[in-house]
Amino acid sequence: MTVMLASLPAVQAAVHSSGSFPALAPALAFIAPSIFWPYLDGAVVLAVGLFVVIKYGNRRAAGAEKLLNFGPLLFAIPMAVFGTEHFTATAGISQIVPSWMPAHVFWTYLVGTCLLAAALSLAANLRAGLAAALLGLMLFLFVLMIHIPNFAAHPGRFTLAVPLRDLSLSGAALAFAGTKSETWREHRRHVFITLGRFFIAVPAVFFGVESILHPDYVPSIPLNRVTPSWIPGHVLWTYVAGGVLILGGLSLLANRRARLAALCMGLVVLLTVLFVYLPIEAAAPSDIGNSLNYFADTLAYGGGLMLLAQALAPEAAEIVVVASSG
Repeated sequence: MTVMLASLPAVQAAVHSSGSFPALAPALAFIAPSIFWPYLDGAVVLAVGLFVVIKYGNRRAAGAEKLLNFGPLLFAIPMAVFGTEHFTATAGISQIVPSWMPAHVFWTYLVGTCLLAAALSLAANLRAGLAAALLGLMLFLFVLMIHIPNFAAHPGRFTLAVPLRDLSLSGAALAFAGTKSETWREHRRHVFITLGRFFIAVPAVFFGVESILHPDYVPSIPLNRVTPSWIPGHVLWTYVAGGVLILGGLSLLANRRARLAALCMGLVVLLTVLFVYLPIEAAAPSDIGNSLNYFADTLAYGGGLMLLAQALAPEAAEIVVVASSG
C-alpha cells in the first residue's frame, strides 16, 4: 500500500498531462498520501473508540454519563489526525519547531508519534490517565515555547486564539488525567482538575467575545475563515456559540454549576462541528489545512469540554455527600 500511495503523484501528473480520464483526477487527489493517511488514522481511532465505549463504557452509565463517555474518543480523533500530519507534512511542520532547538525533523516525528500514541490510548482506554497527563503537559509546552513567542512577534486575534486553543486542550487533558489516576492523592487530583477548569474558562470567554464581535467568521474557536454563506443560519451559529461560551466560561471561573456549564458548552461546540464544520469539510475533503484541520480543531475543543465535564462530576458528587452528612 505504501508503494502504491507513493506512486500517486506520478499517476496524477500523467493524468493531467494527457488530459485523459479527467473525472479520475479528484479521486486520485483525495487518496494522495498527505490526504489518505490522516483520514485513515482518524477512522481507525474512531472504530477503536466506538467499540470500547459501546462494549464497555456505557454498560452502567445513565443519562448524561452516556454522552460524556464519548469525550475521550472525540478528543482522541483529532490527535490522531494531527499526529499523522507530522509524518505527511513533515517539512512544513518542522519549521514550527523553535529555531534554537536542534534536529527539527526528529522533534516533528517524535511529537507525531506521541500524538498517535495518546490518541490510541485515550480511545482504547489503556493507560489513559498517563497518556492524558503527558499530552496535557506537551500541549502546555507548545503554548510556552511556540505559540506565545509567535503571538509576541505577530500580535493579532488569530495568533492569540492559537495559544488559548492549545491551553484549553491542555486543560482538558489534565482534568481528565486527574480523574483517571486512582493512585494519586486527592489533593493532586484536585489540582489537575482545577487547572483544567481555569485553562478552559479564560479562553472560553475570549472565544465567546470574539464570536460576538466577528459573527461572519466560523463559530467556537476564532479561526481565520469566514463561514460560507451557504451554511444555514451561519451567523446565528456564531452568536449562539459565542453567548454560550461567555456564560459557560464565567460559570467555570466562578465555579458555579461548573459541570453543567462545561456540558452545555461542549454540546453547543459539537453542534457547530456537526452543522458548520462538517459541511465545510465535506465540501473540500482534500483541503487539509483549511478544511479537515479546522474540523479537527473544533472537534478536539468540543471533546475537551466533555472531558472537563466528566472530570467535574466526582467533585459535584462529593459536595452533595458532604452537604448531606453535615
